[in-house]
Amino acid sequence: MEGNQLGVIALNDALGLARQHGVDLVEIAATANPPVCRLVDFGKYRYEQAKKEKESKKHQHASMVKEIQLSPRIDPHDLGIKTGHAIDFLCEDMKVKVALRFRGREMAHTDIGFQVVTKFIESITQFGHPDFPPKLIGRGINVMISPLPRNKRAKNPRQVEEGASPATKPHAEEKHSKPDNHASDDGKPVKVHRPKTPPPESTDGFANSPFEKL
Repeated sequence: MEGNQLGVIALNDALGLARQHGVDLVEIAATANPPVCRLVDFGKYRYEQAKKEKESKKHQHASMVKEIQLSPRIDPHDLGIKTGHAIDFLCEDMKVKVALRFRGREMAHTDIGFQVVTKFIESITQFGHPDFPPKLIGRGINVMISPLPRNKRAKNPRQVEEGASPATKPHAEEKHSKPDNHASDDGKPVKVHRPKTPPPESTDGFANSPFEKL
């Protein structure tokens, strides 16, 4: 009976046939004359429809392209933010177009621009790969990055952090913020607040950029 047409039958007969086979009578074309119905397991039918919609959205994302704009003078912090955005796009199966633009006398130092783009690509190798080597076109460097297959792609670090157990976070904060207790000469407890060690200065980026003197 699967896939076969039963022709035009009365509603009561269709309902009785559905009960006889332990399935549901689902209307799939209400505007047709007469309306078209199917004898299916409704739970299974909804699952298959949701699966088709998911596959359709996946293909839509694969055809979408997001652009990330860089500059030769980009700050290491800004570069990290743009890297995070690119990772988000790649983990959503979107392509990423990287465009670095030169302004004025920056064209005399295109090697700096290539270093920035190369560093950007290296930071997302676990999530995507360039379709071609970076190219200098006009006054800019362009490269297209495609997402890696899901089975070869690393998980989005932001989603991993959000999925971490919150129970462990207060302990980590308490470890750094809780003062040490020591006893004074008269036996009373004394709180000693230890200064936090400042984080080491980042060595990323181009500290001695030739553009600073221009």
